[in-house]
Amino acid sequence: MNKLDIIFTEISSPSEYAREYSLYLCELLKKLDYQKVEQFIELLLEAREDDKSIFFIGNGGSAATASHFANDIGLGTRAPGKPFRVQSLTDNNAVMTAIANDDGYENLFVLQLKNLLRPKDLVITISASGNSPNIVKALEYSKKIGAKTVSLCGFDGGISGKVSDLSILIETAKGEYGPVEDLHMILDHIVGSYLMRAVKV
Repeated sequence: MNKLDIIFTEISSPSEYAREYSLYLCELLKKLDYQKVEQFIELLLEAREDDKSIFFIGNGGSAATASHFANDIGLGTRAPGKPFRVQSLTDNNAVMTAIANDDGYENLFVLQLKNLLRPKDLVITISASGNSPNIVKALEYSKKIGAKTVSLCGFDGGISGKVSDLSILIETAKGEYGPVEDLHMILDHIVGSYLMRAVKV
């Protein structure tokens, strides 16, 4: 039984569930490795300084987070003089469905990266399990050509957590997608709001 199941068995109303869920998110935030968050920010700033491209990828709810991250860093920072060259590879429906249909869903990101990725670029994967085949293939290809890799993971980190240059783990029981995805979005706003201020100094 995971934490959310336990909470549900102990509450007496939806409002109490909402409160306990929120408190659980606070517990997870306290356990976040903030030194790794700093390293993540430094990698983003280095990519900007060196005119390298930044790619976000993810599936399902994490695909939406990838889009949100790319928006907040690319546009939300309004970086003067030198922008963040950032994009989400989850946003072109024609490309995504063509690859999934013709080459298999497991190649959804790696085939896009083969067209776009250069050495020293930065690839950021977002995956609760860290084990999605299309995420793992993208990481393996990125490392092969000399790109830098970051994984935002949940549960035990999965394969992504092991093969990435930097892994930021939201450690929960397997299957707790909601809290992991919640914290990935909070991480987006932490990172985005810092960068928004840092590039204007």
